[in-house]
Amino acid sequence: MKIFITDGGSYGFFTAVFNAYGERECVITSDENVQMGFDSEVVRVETDYEKCGRVQRKIAEYDRSATDDILMVLRSRDNLKEQIAFEYIKKLIGQKSPIDKAYNLPEVIVFNELKHKVTNEIHKISGFLRFMECGSGAFYAPYSPDNDITDLLMPHFAARFKNERFVIHDVRRKIAGIYDGHNWVISYAGEAEIYLSEYEKVFQTLWKKYYKAVNIKERPHEKQMKGYMPVRYWKFLPEKNDG
Repeated sequence: MKIFITDGGSYGFFTAVFNAYGERECVITSDENVQMGFDSEVVRVETDYEKCGRVQRKIAEYDRSATDDILMVLRSRDNLKEQIAFEYIKKLIGQKSPIDKAYNLPEVIVFNELKHKVTNEIHKISGFLRFMECGSGAFYAPYSPDNDITDLLMPHFAARFKNERFVIHDVRRKIAGIYDGHNWVISYAGEAEIYLSEYEKVFQTLWKKYYKAVNIKERPHEKQMKGYMPVRYWKFLPEKNDG
């Protein structure tokens, strides 16, 4: 069985789809630690934009919105995302018509579940991402999303902040969305050393006091908080961090 290993980018993935499509049994992955059988043959995929374009045009021939859905799935943290997207593409081309609502197909069910996990996280983080005011006057928001979504969040917050400068820092992937008040870019970002403004320090202190006051010991609302916000996001909340 051939295992096509990509660089994790979308162009590499579509190139791998082109190369793997005629194989009877194969795997497409960006996971360098994928388990391999004794009969496995590893194929390192080099991006080919011509092949990539041919695959995308074939997909659009049967469903014009499918490529956007596939790109959303490829943002997932799931190690099987490329294979799930590949199986979806094969089924789409085989059916020669849209399959996004064919809920009886296992390939569609798994694909849609992964897509919804990504879009749901975008929606949640758009609502509760916390920004801190730095000494420079810019706003900084660290977070650690499950999926690669920083560039999808930037238009929302650029419209919300308008003329303000801000940084959204994905500490898991070490990338950041940087907005200068007019335009935004995505850049590599390692560990950040942030100096809060005096206003922000006072605000966080007052917020922590408010949280302790309303969170009555006899009637803790932790369960309600978990319903609105997964525990994995709490480390970036001032009220859950007494440091």
